[in-house]
Amino acid sequence: MENIRFSALEISIQRKRKPVAFPEGKASEYFGELTFNSSAMKEYLTAESFRQVINSIEKGERIDRKTADQVAAGMKAWALAKGATNYTHWFFPLTGLTAEKHDSFLDPVEGGKAIENFSGNQLSQHEPDASSFPSGGMRSTFEARGYTAWDPTSPAFIIDNTLCIPTLFVSYTGEALDYKTPLLKSLAAIDKAAVDVCRYFDAGVTKVNATLGWEQEYFLVDSALYAARPDLVLTGRTLFGNAAAKDQQLEDHYLGAIPQRVIAFMQELEIEAHRLGIPVKTRHNEVAPNQYECAPVFEEANLSVDHNQLIMHLMENIAKRHDFTVLFHEKPYSGVNGSGKHNNWSLATNTKENLLSPGKTPEKNQRFLTFLVNIMKAVHDHADLIRSIIATPGNDHRLGANEAPPAIISVFLGSHLSAMIEMIEKSNKKIAPASQKGKANLFKNLPRIPEILVDETDRNRTSPFAFTGNKFEFRAVGSSQTCAPAMIVLNLILASQLQKFKEEVDEHIRNKVRKEDAIFNVLRKYIQESKNILFEGNNYSKEWVEEAAKRKLSNFTSTPKAVKAMVSRKTIKLFEENKILTGRELKARHEIHLEDYTKKLQIESRVLGDLATNHIIPGAIKYLNILCECVQRLSEVLDRRTFSKVSANQVETITEISEHIAKVKSMVSEMLEARKAANKIGNSEDKAFAYCEKVLPWFDKIRYHTNKLELLIDDEIWTLPKYRELLFVR
Repeated sequence: MENIRFSALEISIQRKRKPVAFPEGKASEYFGELTFNSSAMKEYLTAESFRQVINSIEKGERIDRKTADQVAAGMKAWALAKGATNYTHWFFPLTGLTAEKHDSFLDPVEGGKAIENFSGNQLSQHEPDASSFPSGGMRSTFEARGYTAWDPTSPAFIIDNTLCIPTLFVSYTGEALDYKTPLLKSLAAIDKAAVDVCRYFDAGVTKVNATLGWEQEYFLVDSALYAARPDLVLTGRTLFGNAAAKDQQLEDHYLGAIPQRVIAFMQELEIEAHRLGIPVKTRHNEVAPNQYECAPVFEEANLSVDHNQLIMHLMENIAKRHDFTVLFHEKPYSGVNGSGKHNNWSLATNTKENLLSPGKTPEKNQRFLTFLVNIMKAVHDHADLIRSIIATPGNDHRLGANEAPPAIISVFLGSHLSAMIEMIEKSNKKIAPASQKGKANLFKNLPRIPEILVDETDRNRTSPFAFTGNKFEFRAVGSSQTCAPAMIVLNLILASQLQKFKEEVDEHIRNKVRKEDAIFNVLRKYIQESKNILFEGNNYSKEWVEEAAKRKLSNFTSTPKAVKAMVSRKTIKLFEENKILTGRELKARHEIHLEDYTKKLQIESRVLGDLATNHIIPGAIKYLNILCECVQRLSEVLDRRTFSKVSANQVETITEISEHIAKVKSMVSEMLEARKAANKIGNSEDKAFAYCEKVLPWFDKIRYHTNKLELLIDDEIWTLPKYRELLFVR
């Protein structure tokens, strides 16, 4: 049997890498040059069409067909000047990935000639096949018509000589078949609800944008070694593999010196990202070997979600040019840290203020506390829904391990804010009215509330939802996931909560309660109702699991259990009342999550069985035969007493290998039977639970024995690259 592992290593060592050609000038000089941003629009659009596009972006005004034709003409001229030959509607189907169908600008004309053509209709609308993407039963195979529609709020861009136009994706009957459609609706909902509440404090606030700053964690692996691991290729993670003697235990990789080969990849990635207007700013080593992170500055949430999808695409393509493969799986290697995608979420006003940034005046502090407490209440009331949108097979392996938050949703505020929340909760006193100058202490009848400062407390990296100074960091999102579901849910639950808050405050005011007192009274009630969601300690500890159970906080440790919240009456009512998604659309998404879970475990089970049967067992038998032949030859040349002494180790190893082979073989057979039984189940939820409870448990049992074989078998015979090779850049 050819040793695939050593062939891969040899290829990796012998190849010569071409140096990266960096563009001339500073990054600021080429930033956004491949994006049809406002600067490009000013140059290529008429003043009237430019004004209408800006009004559409800022005020939500509809763009008419005449303006769309003018924008298309300008966009085409700009794209052709940049070397584009094709265009595509770029959208987010419910696969969690992006999709695109390219069309040429070229149109034949009389005389055997051709022209470049691009109309407003082609810009505004396209028709991909809606039945070929996940629909959760909303589309049958014969119901193929679907539409993509231009999203003017996210600028078009050029990649690989193709003009990419960010779009929504809906079915012929109007159901959302993507993530962008409900995301845009949730952004509109939080805008309206937050503005209404902000006007209690500042009449100048007319617009509130949700902002997002994501942190993308990922692993790099040598492409040749990756190709020699069928489990990595087909599932994104290693289904077998014994821990390396050294991995992350010395804590020497985190924020360490970045290897030169990785630096070259990162530099090219940043250049291409900057040309596309993605404000990537941070890069560093993460905790596990060969694990890294990149992060941009904050952007408006819709654009930031698009940019995260785009950066993942860039990473995969650019890594290939450096003989790397990017692993976005949440847990590609057992025993070392997995990868998340921290979603740093906040709210910004048209007055250039961050609503989650503590202020220096009483009014701003009261506004800050208003949004802080409402977020706390929203997370408390919808914790199960929040858990459901981070539920994936990959994240099931990561959540609760010693590098990720647990499946229990809780909120961390820090000691300073927690003390303030407790003080408000326990106070029965009213708030004194504010002075006309706005400098009176709104809490002067309480023990004095100090000025709230940014970074007043430590960070809690174990918390799934932590306040970190001027934002909330939702740490539980998985590395491979799109940020969109997290943003949809966080925006929606806060919008709904702010609506309730305003209704209650207005009711107090109608009953002759002063505005300041009304706000305080409602906030205090919310704190009392939701304080059990607050936790300041170690979320990894067993004590917290026990404490959370006492507080009646949910702990859904698997995807099939977690995603039930997506279709609860409470969730459907929340989405329908705010016109984000219908019950039918939510049930479709629930169905898609279950199907995705089942299919991924099905694939993993097949790959595990194939590798065990066709790689590991044959290699073990080959080595077993060598040992048996050795023992046989010793018996022929040594007397019985000497043979008994000399062959003891070999016989012990032969016995041990034989036992592990037998265990692997029998367990693979039992796993196969469990999979066959699960596949006969028609109901998608029952099927997902069958895979979770009957098939998945075999994975670690089989792995235990294959990992033992890895330690026993001759290194030259073991065909699969080992952790000690996969985890370290060469």
